[in-house]
Amino acid sequence: MKLVLKYGGTSISSAKDIQEVAKHVATLSKKHEIVLVCSATSSTTDDLIEISESIKKENKSKAEQLASKITNRHKQLAKQTIKKTDIQKKLLLKLDDDFTELLALIDGLVLLGEVTPRSMDYLISFGERISVKIVAAAINDLTKKSIPLTGKELGIVTDSNFSKSQPLMDTTRLRVSKNIDTLFSKKIIPVVGGFSGADQYGHTTTFGRGGSDYSATIIGSCIKADEIWLMSDVDGLMTADPKIVKNAKLLKEVSYIEAIEMALFGAKQIHPRTFEPLLAKKIPMKIRNSATPSIEGTLVTSSPSDSVKNTVKCVSSIRNNGLIDIIGGSMIGTPGTAAKIFTTLAKAEINVMMISQNPSESSITIVIKNTDLHKAVNVLEIELLGKMIKELQVTTDVSIIALIGSGMRGTIGVASKVFAAIEKNKVNVSMITQGSSELNLAFVVKNSDTDLAVRAIHDAFELDKIN
Repeated sequence: MKLVLKYGGTSISSAKDIQEVAKHVATLSKKHEIVLVCSATSSTTDDLIEISESIKKENKSKAEQLASKITNRHKQLAKQTIKKTDIQKKLLLKLDDDFTELLALIDGLVLLGEVTPRSMDYLISFGERISVKIVAAAINDLTKKSIPLTGKELGIVTDSNFSKSQPLMDTTRLRVSKNIDTLFSKKIIPVVGGFSGADQYGHTTTFGRGGSDYSATIIGSCIKADEIWLMSDVDGLMTADPKIVKNAKLLKEVSYIEAIEMALFGAKQIHPRTFEPLLAKKIPMKIRNSATPSIEGTLVTSSPSDSVKNTVKCVSSIRNNGLIDIIGGSMIGTPGTAAKIFTTLAKAEINVMMISQNPSESSITIVIKNTDLHKAVNVLEIELLGKMIKELQVTTDVSIIALIGSGMRGTIGVASKVFAAIEKNKVNVSMITQGSSELNLAFVVKNSDTDLAVRAIHDAFELDKIN
């Protein structure tokens, strides 16, 4: 089989972890053609983001301290991981080149006194550039041939929308398939840095947090992989967050559309666009735990078997949001009201997570992240208050609770079961939405009621007995 394996940062953050990954890949490569996609090691991307914040505050010494921390950590990791002297020596020389370039970049950004979206993408791509060199060296240490590549070197071409770029799939498909076919013919295992590519001018771009998953599915689509495995520190997708629900169960199989909804509602922090490259090719994906490769994990397919078509698959939650009631008599029957509200918010780069409008059209309720709340209220007041909006009512610290499952479609009584369970636990609901697809039912409660609401629904639908 052609397999694309993606390893998250927690799976490659110690010498032992990397050696285990290398062994697993070496074993699989005896029977299969493998492409490895790796994230940055744990906390590295956060440190690189902190470097950018230090530069913005003109704190060069703090930025250099953080760069030194990254350098020392990875040099130590390289020395502990690689046993053969010649391979270790070559690796340390390559890493030194990266660290020299990182310090030169920091000097340049300090001189400019600013961090642009383009330079930010270049800066935070260093995490993956470093990690893939160590992982590839670990595979070489086991006498298997391997080569580290950035997304740019592999041939992933994107638009120039820095920090949230999208691949130009036709060009990418041609370049990636050609490069990987050449490596496969030479029995070389490519280890690719996830999360990034390059625009048509060769400037490094990134897909945003969780982007390594997206890189894996882009590559998988390009080479027509038989399967894609996302290897992380979780066994797969669960019926609920096990930190909230102790008897949460592993989901054996879900559909692409269910997995997309779960990603949007925070499951495993999967990049929401991860599944897009798979839809046309219908490539199966497995979400598995790198620490326990014997567990099959969750299989994501285009059409799951009938035996797993439960009414509700999981209950998820997103905390720390704000709710804004936008009220105004002049909104009633006025064409373009909603368009003006959402255009105003879009210009301020504020993402609206949920929307509800009552039939009289006298009010629209939206949910956004707490961090965007102050900015959202400001722009709405400046642009629209006193014109079409009469009043804004704000509620802070609310959670979105979402039930997800394609089996809800056409099933009578789902909503009544949900709200009976919620009422029984004396939880107040501020807002409700359900799309026409009936794939998810979402409602809003106070942050403090989140755990209670999730447990109540998990119990009501007996999700501990799923599969």
